[in-house]
Order: sequence, then C-alpha cells, then structure tokens
Amino acid sequence: MSNFFSELQNILFLDIETASAEADFEDLPERLKSEWIKKENHIKPKDESIESGSLFFNRAGIYAEFGKVICVGVGYFHFFAETGNLEFRTKTFCEETEYDTLDGFVQLLNKKPWVLCAHNGKEFDFPYLSRRILINRLPLPEPLQIAGKKPWEIRHLDTLELWKFGDYKHYTRLELLAAIFDIPTSKEDIDGSRVNETYYVQKNIKSIREYCLRDVWVTAQVYLAFEGIPPDMEIEIKNKDPE
Repeated sequence: MSNFFSELQNILFLDIETASAEADFEDLPERLKSEWIKKENHIKPKDESIESGSLFFNRAGIYAEFGKVICVGVGYFHFFAETGNLEFRTKTFCEETEYDTLDGFVQLLNKKPWVLCAHNGKEFDFPYLSRRILINRLPLPEPLQIAGKKPWEIRHLDTLELWKFGDYKHYTRLELLAAIFDIPTSKEDIDGSRVNETYYVQKNIKSIREYCLRDVWVTAQVYLAFEGIPPDMEIEIKNKDPE
C-alpha cells in the first residue's frame, strides 16, 4: 500500500474554469465575430431564429477558440512514509490575465513528470488548456505534448473514461459519481453554467477559485474510490493559495 501512495504523489488532479473571451459579442475582433456567427449556426437549436451573437455570452466559454481559461485548480497528494499520514495540497492559478494564469500553471507542469488527472479531461480540460497555452504563445509543457506519442506514453488519466469501462456511449457527470460514492458535492453556490455570470457580472473570483478547488478535491476522491481506498481514511487538505 505504501508503494501505491508513493505513486499517487505523481498524479496532479486538476480542473479548469472557462469563460467567454469577452464579456460581450460586440467586443470581439471582427474576424472572430464572423467566425462565431458560423459556429453559432451549427450549435443553435434547430428551427429557431436567433439574433446573431446572442449565444456568445453563455456558450463561447466551452470553445477554446472563443473562450479563455480564468482559473486552473490543482491538487496532489503527499504521503508521509514515516507516519503513514496523507495530505492533499491544493492551489489555484487565477490571475488578472489569462497569460499569467497559464504561465504559472505551465511552470508547475515543468517541475516534474506529472500524470494529469481530470474528469472528462481528455475531451475538455487537456485539449482546452493545450490550445489556450499555444494561443497565448507559451511553450506547451511536456505533460500536454501528445503528438507522436504512443497511447501508453501519454500520462493522462480521466475519471470519466475510467468509469466507462470501455462503454463509449456512456457519459457520467462528476456530480453523479460523487453521489453514488457518497462524496460531498462541489456544487454549493455555483456550478459550471454560472461561471460566466460570476466572472463578468458579479466579478466574484473568490467563488470561482473555491468552486474550482472543490471539483479538484471531488475528482481526487473519486479516483481514490476507484482504487478501493476506504472513505474514512483521514486526509488533511492544505490550500497553498494566499488568504
């Protein structure tokens, strides 16, 4: 078991919060306005007439080309072999500019050969981060470099994929996994659908940071459940964010 906990320390659990690139469609550069309208025509409800740009505020944040990363939450376990204690250390990268947010995250990824773990990470978090890092003209860190690698060389874990057991038609929300494993919810005062409003209208970065870290902790607990770790194991959480 101690070997398991030693290996566990190499996993970086993460979650990202994203928002539309601008608060309003009209603030976009003209070229991106044109491209968004084309995108909107594909995602709008069938047979529904909508004003061009009207979906931007609520939908653009999920597309890396029209959104931006406003917060990256991370967490990793630290095992004290001499005492057997387990600690979960968390931190957020949530700066005034996306560049600074991603730059801090990239510096962390470059410190060691992390294994990255997120819920639906292979479909959303990992590609979104990679695209936004490149858009910000930052060098792509090694853990996100997958081009030319064999599948077993890519150090990415996805709790959604692990739960599918090969059933690729099956989608399970993190919240549902938390419910069936009796893990406390991360959806206290905010959820993903309200991040844009919380960021641009309420300007409540603190709530976004806290929500992001709750999702990180839930993902880590789900992973432990997959490994058969008893739910009553004592784990101290230490947040490295400034007060």
